[in-house]
Amino acid sequence: MIEAEEFETVVDTTRPHRLQQLVMLALIALLILLPLWVYPVLLMKLMCFALFASAFNLLLGYGGLLSFGHAAFFGGSAYVTAHALKVWEVNPEFAILAGVAAALVLGLIMGLLAVRRQGIYFAMITLALAQMFYFFCLQAPFTHGEDGIQGFSRGRLFGLIDLADSNVLYYVIAVVFVASIFAIRRIVYSPYGMVLQAIRENEQRAVSLGYSVQRYKLGAFVMSAGFAGLAGGLKAILFQFATLTDVNWHMSGEVILMTLLGGIGSIAGPIVGAGLVVTLQNYFATTGFPVTTALGATFIVCVLLFRRGIVGELRHRFAARSKQ
Repeated sequence: MIEAEEFETVVDTTRPHRLQQLVMLALIALLILLPLWVYPVLLMKLMCFALFASAFNLLLGYGGLLSFGHAAFFGGSAYVTAHALKVWEVNPEFAILAGVAAALVLGLIMGLLAVRRQGIYFAMITLALAQMFYFFCLQAPFTHGEDGIQGFSRGRLFGLIDLADSNVLYYVIAVVFVASIFAIRRIVYSPYGMVLQAIRENEQRAVSLGYSVQRYKLGAFVMSAGFAGLAGGLKAILFQFATLTDVNWHMSGEVILMTLLGGIGSIAGPIVGAGLVVTLQNYFATTGFPVTTALGATFIVCVLLFRRGIVGELRHRFAARSKQ
């Protein structure tokens, strides 16, 4: 039998919170109206990193797996997308698909090696594999070393839509972003997502119920890599270059920071965290104040005041008030 408290926990986990639905609707409205007041390039950068953080949250927040190597998928896809546009001269949709495919393959390879371990061992394996990929990108001829891949055009989407116009590109990225967030949400609240969360809470119990834990973990790892690759491909098209910064371990640390600030285990959390980090980076980049210091101070404040992350804490307080 399930006790009352356990039943409430299951309901909170399996039923999409109404607050999340309202946030999603508000997000769509903001994406339509924000270009009227905010520089579109900043918004596009925010969406790329919000998708990256959401992909990472799919693995950490719902699978309980902390990866220090997600920059490999983000940057690897950016390199492949940029190479496809510059050398193969394909349409941008095919370039993005090539980048996502590369991220999926890389995620499958890394996942097969990493998911058999847990905790700090899993994190260290992903970090080691990502650093190996970083040095590969440093030496591989097609990446052009420290110069990266640059100087390519964005092309025409489906041969019709000219992405050279930043306003047009904004709405293309916005559509992809919203569709990806809905896809992640669908995965989380599907039977697969429920099993994944059960594995996160009690892996041994999931094994005793007959679930193939390794397969579920591997599936989450590969899907997370694919969405991260999609974010990297969009970012490469946006800025029209791909460099070693995209595959550096600092990028993996940055996406972890975004997810923790916003709140793990929620759909809106990584979006809010990415928005906060990107906004701070953009603001302090013009002031001369060290960006890392500002981010560190922000993280300390959030740890002290929002132990569950910004969205997680707000959701907890909202739930506590609704029960009163």
